[in-house]
Amino acid sequence: MSDSQQPISRVHLCDCNRSFSLDAARLAPASCHHALCGRELPALEAALAGGQRVHVACTQETALFGELAEAQGAGERIRLFNLRESAGWSAEAAAATPKLAALIAAATTLADPEPVPAVQMSAGRSLLIIGEAGAALGWAERLAGSFEPAVLITARTPDAELPAVNAYPVWSGKPLTLSGHLGAFELEWTQQNPIDLELCVRCNACVKACPEGAIGWDLQVDEDACRSHRACVAACGEIGAIDFARAEVARSERFDLVLDLSAEPLLRRVELPDGYAAPGRDPFEQALAVQALGEFVGEFEKPRYVAFEAGLCAHSRAKKTGCSNCIEVCATEAIRSKGDVIAVDPYLCKGCGTCSTVCPSGALSFQFPRVPELGQRVKTLLAEYARAGGQDACLLFHAAEAGNAAIARLARRGRGLPARVLPVELWSADAVGLDLMFGSLALGACQVAVLAAGSHDAAPMRAQAAHGQTILSALGYAGEHLRVIEADADGWQALERGLYDWVPATGVAEPARFQLLPKKRETLDFALRHLVAHAPAAQAPAGLPAVIALKAGAPFGQVLASDACTLCMSCTGACPAGALRAATDAYRLEFVEKNCLQCGLCEVSCPESAITLEPRLLLGEPARKARPLREADIFHCSACGKAMGAAPLIESMISRLSGHSMFAGEAERARLRMCADCRVIDMMKAGSAVKAWDLTE
Repeated sequence: MSDSQQPISRVHLCDCNRSFSLDAARLAPASCHHALCGRELPALEAALAGGQRVHVACTQETALFGELAEAQGAGERIRLFNLRESAGWSAEAAAATPKLAALIAAATTLADPEPVPAVQMSAGRSLLIIGEAGAALGWAERLAGSFEPAVLITARTPDAELPAVNAYPVWSGKPLTLSGHLGAFELEWTQQNPIDLELCVRCNACVKACPEGAIGWDLQVDEDACRSHRACVAACGEIGAIDFARAEVARSERFDLVLDLSAEPLLRRVELPDGYAAPGRDPFEQALAVQALGEFVGEFEKPRYVAFEAGLCAHSRAKKTGCSNCIEVCATEAIRSKGDVIAVDPYLCKGCGTCSTVCPSGALSFQFPRVPELGQRVKTLLAEYARAGGQDACLLFHAAEAGNAAIARLARRGRGLPARVLPVELWSADAVGLDLMFGSLALGACQVAVLAAGSHDAAPMRAQAAHGQTILSALGYAGEHLRVIEADADGWQALERGLYDWVPATGVAEPARFQLLPKKRETLDFALRHLVAHAPAAQAPAGLPAVIALKAGAPFGQVLASDACTLCMSCTGACPAGALRAATDAYRLEFVEKNCLQCGLCEVSCPESAITLEPRLLLGEPARKARPLREADIFHCSACGKAMGAAPLIESMISRLSGHSMFAGEAERARLRMCADCRVIDMMKAGSAVKAWDLTE
C-alpha cells in the first residue's frame, strides 16, 4: 500500500470522566472525550467505520474496544496506549502536558518493532510424578484420564496401595538428575527398592509372607525392619520381581511435564522451567500446580530473547576461563560453558536479559525489544517532551507486567508519576544496561531510573548504575543520574519516594542526534564521546580528568605488564577484543585501552603471572591509540650474531634449561645461547655431545 493509500490516523484521548485534565489545544490534533467507553463510543465506531487508523488513549477497556474493532473488521487498525495511570492521574497532572505530548507521539508515530526470531515448543500429556507413594499415586489416579502419568516413588507410605490395574508405569528409586525443558524433560534415577515394580504383578504375596511386616502395601521394603528371612523372595516365585542383591543401575526416561512433590525440589533455580512444578507437600498448592501444568499441553511459540555472537565472547581461550558473568547471573541456568564460548538454551531462557546487561563485549544482546528500537522510542519521547516545553526529563524503564502494576497502584493510591518522569515499557527491566543508560542521557534525559519490579536480582543493574554514576560525577555532571528502584505493586510507596525525592541532575547541554546501535561497545563509545564533549568539567579550571578510576567489574580498564613479562605473546592470542597485540616492527607488546573488556583472559593465560588488570576509564584519543606495554631487545646468537628472538623470552628459556642434566657442563650451557645451526656445528667440533641413549643407562 502506497503512502497515499494508507488510512488516515486519528487520535482519541479520554480524560476518564474528567478525572484529569487534557489541554486539547496543545495536544492537537486529537479528539478529546470524557466517556469514550460509554456514551461517546459511537465516535470511535464512526472512525473505524470510515477506514481510519485509530489510536485510543485507554487500556482499561481493551476488551470493549477490541470487540468493537473486530466487529467491523478493523482489528489491525486500532492501537491502545495508556495516559491515565502513566501521566493523567498524578499530583503534578497540571504540569504534565509536555509528558502527555511525548507519550502520544511515541504511541502514534513509531513503527512496530521488527519481528523477533521464535522458538517452537510442544508438549504432550506425558507427565512424570515424583514423590512419596501416597501423594504420587493419589495424583496419578486422579490425572490418569487427562494425562499419561508415570510415577517415581521416592519414599514409603506403607498404607498407600498400588492400583490394581497396571495402567501406567510405576517405579521406585532415587532421582539422580533432572534436565531438559518443556516437552523434553529427562529423569535419571537408580532403583533402590528390592522389588522391581515393573516386574511385579501386584499379587501382594510378598506383603503377606513377610514375618516382620517390612513390606507395605506400596510394595516398598523397609530394609531396617527386614531380618533377611527372604520369605518374600520365595513367595514371589517364578515372577522374580524381588532381588535384594540387585546392583544399582542408572535408568532414564523422557517426559513432557514434571510434577515434583518432593519436600526439597529436584531443580533449585531462581526461575523454574515451564512444564516443571514443585508445589511441595501442601495439597492446595499441588492442586494449583496440576491446573497450571494442564495449560502447557500443546504447541507454543516464544521469542528467542537473546542473540549471541560467538566472535565477541570473552568466556574462555585454550581452556582458560575469563568472563563468566552471564553464567553466574542466569536465573534459569539456560547458559552454560561450551569450550571457548558459552551456549544459550533458548528453550530454558525466559528473557530476563540480565546476561546482556553484564556482558562486557555485547556478545549477548537482548532482542525483545532490541536496543536500537528502544533508543528510537527514547529519542522520540525526549524530543517531543522538549518541544512541548518539558524540562529535566527522567526516564523510567520498567517491565511490562510487574512495572505497569506498580505504576497503576501508585496512580490510584499515591501521587502518581511526577510530570517529568517518562515511563518506557520493555519486557524485562533486568535488560537495561550501561549502554542504554548512557545512551538515554546522551539523547537528552537528565536522569534514568529503572523500576526493578519483577526482577529476580537487581544487583547487576545496581553495579552498572554505580559504574555509570562514577563516570558522570567525574565528568562534572552534578547530582544523581542513575537509580534502581526496588518496588512492586504492594510496595508502591518506595516507587513514590524514589521519584518525588529525586532532585533533577545536570544533563547534557545539547542532546545527541545519533541512534543507539545494535553493538553494545559502539553505543557506549558514541554515548561516552557525547557526554565527554559536553562535560561541565571541561569548563572548570581543572578541566577534564585524564583517567577515571572505577571499581572491579567495570567493563573499562587497562592491562599492566610487570618486568616478569617475557614477551611470549600468549596474552595476544587469548585477548578476544584485540586490545593486546604484537608489534610488527619490534619485539613489543602493545595495548589499545578502548578495546579492553577487563575479561581477565590475558591475566589467566600469562605463564609468568606478569599481567594484572586495573578498572578505569581513560578519556580522549590516548584510549584509542596503541601504546607499548613491554618492549625488549633482540637476543643474538653468541656465535654468529643471528637474531633468535626477544631477549627476555630466550633468557627465561636458558634459565629453565640450565638445570637439566643435558646441560650440566659449561660447554653445553654455552650452546643454549647459540642458534640451531651454530649449536650443531659446535657439538660436531667438540665431539662431546650427550647421546640420548647415554641418558637411559
